[in-house]
Amino acid sequence: MISEILQEIRTHLFSGDAGKVEELTKQALETIPLRKVLDEALIGGMAIVGEKFKNNQIYIPEVLIAARAMQAGMRIVEPLLVKEGIKPHGKVIMGTVKGDLHDIGKNLAVMMLKGAGFEVIDLGIDVPPEKFTEAVLREGAQVVGMSALLTTSMPSMKATIKHLQSKGLDKKVKTMIGGAPVTQEYANEIGADGYGADAPSAVDLAKKFIG
Repeated sequence: MISEILQEIRTHLFSGDAGKVEELTKQALETIPLRKVLDEALIGGMAIVGEKFKNNQIYIPEVLIAARAMQAGMRIVEPLLVKEGIKPHGKVIMGTVKGDLHDIGKNLAVMMLKGAGFEVIDLGIDVPPEKFTEAVLREGAQVVGMSALLTTSMPSMKATIKHLQSKGLDKKVKTMIGGAPVTQEYANEIGADGYGADAPSAVDLAKKFIG
């Protein structure tokens, strides 16, 4: 059974009280192992948020404030993880593809991936295929996530996958795509390894890909 203080962190994370999450995380670490605080309070709390979002019980604004509160706790935890040599689950490159300047969905996925224990390299918006490839080579990531909100920018996803293939990286990284106009059918058509209908689905895919 989860301890009272870890449950409190989850509660304040869910309500978006970043100050309280930070304060309680510091308190919890005085008596509770680092990994337990991370897994049960912060990652566990965001997992509940993700599940509620998937089930349409909460919406994007609530997820964003919960994710920001979670980040307040992560700022305390991350230096300690480095110090103890605890590695993230894996590394994910994320970006909104070339020709698209929308980033709310991508930012949400980034926050939730971080909240699930992944290291995320966020390339931002309007990212050309070459920049995705350079990041994979530089960072040694296992997953590339691409977002698009405009139908006109969706071909950039195909171009990025082709560019990764041209460098022989399709054997080393898994690709996942998402965004309002994107579908599983389009993912199949362009050879993406996965399609995420929302941010929690992106987390599920990353977990599946990295194992």
